[in-house]
Amino acid sequence: MKSITLHNSTFYNSDCISGAQAYIPDNSVDLIITDPPYGIKGDTLHKHYNRNEAFVVDGYVEIPEPEYGDFSIRWVKEAERVLRPGGSIYIVSGYTNLYHILHALRSTGLKEVNHIIWKYSFGVFTRRKYISSHYHVLFYEKPGGERTFNVESRYGLNEKTKDNRSQNNADREDVWIINREYKPRTVKNKNELPIPLLTKMIQYSTNEGDCICDFFLGGFSTAKAAIGFNRRAIGFEISTPIFDQKIPEIAVLTPGFLLPSLRNPITGTHENSRKPWTARDIRYLKEEYTRLLKSSLTKKQIIARLGVDLGRGHWGIEKALKNNGLSAEKRETITERSDDP
Repeated sequence: MKSITLHNSTFYNSDCISGAQAYIPDNSVDLIITDPPYGIKGDTLHKHYNRNEAFVVDGYVEIPEPEYGDFSIRWVKEAERVLRPGGSIYIVSGYTNLYHILHALRSTGLKEVNHIIWKYSFGVFTRRKYISSHYHVLFYEKPGGERTFNVESRYGLNEKTKDNRSQNNADREDVWIINREYKPRTVKNKNELPIPLLTKMIQYSTNEGDCICDFFLGGFSTAKAAIGFNRRAIGFEISTPIFDQKIPEIAVLTPGFLLPSLRNPITGTHENSRKPWTARDIRYLKEEYTRLLKSSLTKKQIIARLGVDLGRGHWGIEKALKNNGLSAEKRETITERSDDP
C-alpha cells in the first residue's frame, strides 16, 4: 500500500475498508461523497457504450454480485465511524444494487436527509425496455452535531427567475438535471462524476477548509473538486493503474482553482422581515400602492419598490397587500380595509 500527500490532501492506494480503519480517525470527516462499484459487471460495460475504450484507464475493480451486500455493510459502517457528528454523506448508486446500499445505511445510525434523483443524458441504449438515464443520490447525516447546509450558497432566498419562481427553491428540488461530462479522446475512468454535480454537493454541505472523503476515488473527480474549492481531500483507490494515472493530475492542480467559476448569490435579509407591521407602515403601503398603480410600472415592479421602501421581502409585501384588500390586479379599483396584515 502506498500513500501520497498533495495540497494538504492524502490519497491511499488501498481498499477503503482496511484503509479507513488504519488511517482515518473517528469523527474526523466533514463530508463523504462517493460512487461505489456497480456490482453489475462494471468491468464489461464497454460492451454497452459507444466510446473508444483506448481512452479508458484499465484496472477497474468490480465487486462480485454475491458479495455486494456484505461489502456494502462493511464500508458504510466505516463511513459512519469516520464522519463527525453532524457530518453528511452523498452516495451515488444505480438501481440494481440500491437495496443493498439502503440496507447498509439502515443498519447504521445514519439518518436520511433526502433521496435525490440525478437525471442525465446518454443513457444505455435499449430496444425492448425504457432507457435508464438516472442515478440515485442518497443524502444522509450522522446525528449528534450541527449539519452544514449553506442554504444561500448558490442562490439567495429572494432571487427570482423571469417568471417569478424562486431560484433557490428550484435549485434545492430533489431531482437534479445534470448531464454527464462528454470527454472525447480524453483519458478517463470507467465512470466519473461530473464537476457540476460535485460542485452542488460541496457548496451546500461544506465550507472552505473542511475535509471531504471519497471511499472509491476512481477518476479522482471528487478529490479534484475538493481541492478546487479549497477543501481538504482524503480517499482510497484500490486499483494501482488508476491510482498511478491520476496522482500526476492531482499534483498539477492549484488549490482554489474552481472558486472563480462560482456565481455570487444575492443574499441578505430584509431589515424588517418578521417584524410586526406598524399602523404607519400599513398606511404607507396602502397610499403608495394606490399611487403606483396609476404609473406604468408592473405589479411585480411595484412590489419590488415597496419592498425596498418598507424593508421587507416580496412575499411579505404580497401578504400585506392581500390582508389589506389590495391584492386586485393592476388598474382595477382598490377597496381599502383596515385589517392588520
